[in-house]
Parts: sequence; structure tokens; C-alpha cells
Amino acid sequence: MMKVDVILGLQWGDEGKGKIVDVFTPRYDVIARFQGGPNAGHTIKFEGKKFILHTIPSGIFHPEKENIIGSGVIIDPYILFKEIATLHEARLKPERNLLISRRAHLILPSHRLLDAAYEEAKGDARIGSTLKGIGPAYTDKYARNGIRVGNILEPDFNSNYIALKNSHLALIHHYQFDYTDYLIDGLPFDEYEEAWLDAVERLKEYTLIDSEYYLNQCIDDRKSVLAEGAQGTLLDVDFGSYPYVTSSNTITAAACSGLGISPHRIGTVYGIFKAYCTRVGGGPFPTELDNAIGDQLRESGQEFGSTTGRPRRCGWLDIPALNYAIMLNGVNKLIMMKVDVLNHLETIQVCTEYMIDGTKTDRLPFDLGDKSITPVYNRLHGWNSIVDESKGFEEIPSNLKDYIVCIEKVTGLPIEMISSGPDRTQTLFR
Repeated sequence: MMKVDVILGLQWGDEGKGKIVDVFTPRYDVIARFQGGPNAGHTIKFEGKKFILHTIPSGIFHPEKENIIGSGVIIDPYILFKEIATLHEARLKPERNLLISRRAHLILPSHRLLDAAYEEAKGDARIGSTLKGIGPAYTDKYARNGIRVGNILEPDFNSNYIALKNSHLALIHHYQFDYTDYLIDGLPFDEYEEAWLDAVERLKEYTLIDSEYYLNQCIDDRKSVLAEGAQGTLLDVDFGSYPYVTSSNTITAAACSGLGISPHRIGTVYGIFKAYCTRVGGGPFPTELDNAIGDQLRESGQEFGSTTGRPRRCGWLDIPALNYAIMLNGVNKLIMMKVDVLNHLETIQVCTEYMIDGTKTDRLPFDLGDKSITPVYNRLHGWNSIVDESKGFEEIPSNLKDYIVCIEKVTGLPIEMISSGPDRTQTLFR
């Protein structure tokens, strides 16, 4: 029986999943995104071109492959068609190989107002939302008030939309959030809403499917499927550093619920991590480097959010957090990204344990954000040279090999591939 392989991030997002999905796509027949929304930013570079995808699966650049937006994804039609416009400019035709689940929920313009109102009300305790309406849209989904893609074809869509929007505006009024001058993607609310409704009409022209039936039939027909996750494990709403998390489940189990496939159909789970750690927004970050080395990592790695543009916090690799993510996801194989960012460091540190209240532990505490944590580091020599991917994996610097062996030893998993730059060609398979 064919299995569905899964690619997901093992840190706080931004691990480079989009690039790897793009690199892996030739191996598969179908690429299916299973959760998250336009808060994602998957960057793909090739042939001197750069693309940032927020909702569309990262296999879209291979026109012979089917790409599915699954039921667990939430969609802002306005953002979706801005994304499609950039593909059209590159002479791609996503309407030919993009399929959208009828069960996927919609992000309304008023969801984005709610997001801003909630974040402003939190004051100094704000979580660093991308303000894309993700949390409010998922809230309506689980409160059973949401509007789904399939609903746009029903005759009562407009009345249901207006009713839900009015309930949002009443709540916004309760929060005393004045949105008269608030701009959504540079537009006043009324203009954004008009553009959003136009995008809904365009969405009707795309292929809308019952993705659960479609994908299970693909598997029965022995088609190979790759499930693509968004954000990262440590942002999972249940198992991440709550409340500084996203609003969906980002782990392997979400591939089942977000695509409508059973657990026994899951095959290889590829866990992607950076050779160091980054985080956007607030929340605990035990290995954060608030110093010149952190600044160097940020500049060298161009660590600025592809969705928000915000600078990312940077720090050393965190093994307790990595092993936690591996456990949750049932990872079989590791892929390490951005080794080139460490090319010119004389010394590299790896956190192998935490010191909490005088006791060493290799486990993430429940109250990670409330604990005073001192990382316990293992120091390694840097390779202090440029990785030449044209020479192959066996010709990489010896100190980089030592770094890989160190990680494999403490995780118990093989690193199958490393990435030495943003372009799809800058990859080394083992």
C-alpha cells in the first residue's frame, strides 16, 4: 500500500520547508498542504527567481504535479489571488494543477479586524500575531460558526457572510477598537471587503474537491503523496510554547485530520530544522543570542520574516527542543537547513540540556516561558569555510561532518540531506 510522506518543521517555523518540498516534488504525484493559513511564508528560489507562497503548496512550480489545499487550511481569497497573480507573472498557470478542498474554512475581512483588536487589547502581553486573521478564523471554525469554501456556491452565502461579519463588528465594538483608519494590506476595510468578495467570485472558477475522497483514491490508485506542513512543531497550539503559538496543530497528526487520511497511511516523516534556531515574535527561546553572534546569524541568514518582514530572534541549536519535536512527530529522517550561515564561525555551540532550579534536564518543561532556564552547551569547532555543494556530501568540511555526527548521536536519527543556500540546487543528499 502506498503511504503519504510528510514534511514539517521541528522548530519555531521558518525552517525552509518550502524549498525542500520544491526539491522533493519530482518524486511525488501529489503535494497536499494540510494546515495553517497565509501566516505561512514558504520561500522558493530557482533560476534567479524568488517566490514566496502563503497558501498554495510548494509543489506548484512543477505543472505536471497536482497541488491540493487541504481541509485543515484556512484561506483568505484575497491573499490567495495575490499569490496566484505572482505565479501568472512568471507564466505559470496554477488553475491547471491547483485543487482546493470544499471543507477548508475562509478568513473573512472582519476576522482580520478581530485579530488586530485582540492583539491591541493584550498590550505588552501580545503574542506577535501576523494579523492575518488566523486565530479568529480558527476560533469560528471550532465554535461551529465558520464559513467554508463549499459554502460560497450556496444561495444563502451572502446572508450568512453578512451575519457573521456583523457579529464580528459587534465584538470589535466591545473591544473599543476603532478600525475607521485601520488598513488591511494597505486598504480601508470597505475596499478590502469589496476586493475580498471579488476574489470569492474568482474562487468559484477553480477546481473545488472533496479532498478526503480525492486523496484516499489517489493512495488507492498508487499515486505518491507528499503532505506539506506550515509553521513549526514548537508553535503547535497543543504542544508548543503556549500561548505563544499558532492556532492550529502543526505536527504529523494534523496531516491526518487536515487531509482526511488515516494514521496507518502515513509513511516517512521528514523533519526539517535549521543548523541553529530562530523565532519570530514573543515567547520563550532558551538558546537566544542577544549579542553580536545573534546579529551575525540574522544578517548572514537573512532572518527576516517572509510574511511580516520582522527580524527573527536567533540562537544556538536546541537539542532538548529538537528531540521533543522528533518524538511528537515520529520523525524518520532529518534534513538540516542553512549550514552556510555557520560557515565563518570559529566555534559553534549546541545546547544538549537545560539547567532548571539547579537540576539538569533534557525535557521541555510545561511552563517553559515561566522558568529560568540556563542552557548547557557542548562546544564544537566551526568548519570556517564555504560548503561547495558541487563536490557532494562526502567532500564537506570535516568539522561540519563532526557537527552532523554530533546531532545524529543525540537524536538517534540520520541527517539525509543538508542545505547550503536558498536555491533549489544548493542541496546535498547523503
